[in-house]
Amino acid sequence: MEISAIPSLDSLAEISGVSSAEKTSLTGVLGEKEKKAEGTLFGAFLNSAIDNIKTTNEYLSKAEDEEIKFAMGETENAHDLTIALQKASTALQYTVAVRDRLLDAYKELMQMQI
Repeated sequence: MEISAIPSLDSLAEISGVSSAEKTSLTGVLGEKEKKAEGTLFGAFLNSAIDNIKTTNEYLSKAEDEEIKFAMGETENAHDLTIALQKASTALQYTVAVRDRLLDAYKELMQMQI
């Protein structure tokens, strides 16, 4: 892994949805209490990941509902079905890609020699 591939505090804060005030306080704390700040940032990152998984789940559920409605003849609008299926597909692809990247990073960390 190249050093340039390691995300900065700013990029991690943007990914995890940390506000600028929280990011500023984390930046100040990193010098003194590195573990506490990292735990806070990592916790925010995990909360963001859980929210993204819930959103993906909602898209998949809506797509399934639209498929059932279309199959039962309750709706003749194929446009809504197509949009719901595409949203679910895109969200699932994104979630799987993020999972794969996290697993690759974890495997690489486990292989590091101390």
